[in-house]
Amino acid sequence: MDSIESRLKAVVASLPPQVTLVAVSKFHPVEAIREAYDAGQRIFGESRAQELVAKAPQLPTDIRWHFIGHLQTNKVAIVVPFVELIHSVDSLRLLRVIDREASRHGKCQDILLQLHVAEEETKFGFAVDEIDEAVAEASRFENIRLRGLMTMATNTDDTERVRADFIAAKTAFDSIGQSLIADSRCLFDTLSMGMSDDRDIAIDCGSTMVRIGTDIFGERFRKQN
Repeated sequence: MDSIESRLKAVVASLPPQVTLVAVSKFHPVEAIREAYDAGQRIFGESRAQELVAKAPQLPTDIRWHFIGHLQTNKVAIVVPFVELIHSVDSLRLLRVIDREASRHGKCQDILLQLHVAEEETKFGFAVDEIDEAVAEASRFENIRLRGLMTMATNTDDTERVRADFIAAKTAFDSIGQSLIADSRCLFDTLSMGMSDDRDIAIDCGSTMVRIGTDIFGERFRKQN
């Protein structure tokens, strides 16, 4: 039976050197994260605020936690002290709350704006025609640093649909990056797209960061409410 260590090493070996791996540890126990940590992984992604806050104190302090799920404004205060990067900023209101909480904790919070390109209304994020306003808003806060975009493709077996979604995200990413060249406060270098099932397409379309859970940890340990 494959171990977490062997699966992790296989995933790492499959990625180009310019692509960062976020090991998606949501719904998996501390012991599984520790096994991946002992195998060399340092960046882990969680999607539930309470789960992150419960796990983090039990694990090494050099883990770089990323928050990858939908973040409610009333959970920002407990997430900000723990996370290096928030992938899922999907509203102007959330931007304002993150800035306020980051200021309270004396930090500049790195974020990604979530771009909605999928053919599913259930997914969160800014539409392509809303993203410029969101970038302008994010860029004006002193306690937020805009690092890039995150997106999820349509949940479909149609690989051309998935590719089209990722191309749309990469096009927006490149356009925004050009507009921010003169803004020294922005380090617009991260395009987070691609998961276990579609990472190869995402990388081919220009992803710089992939979020991989199942291919490392196996099926989710248990579903949490």
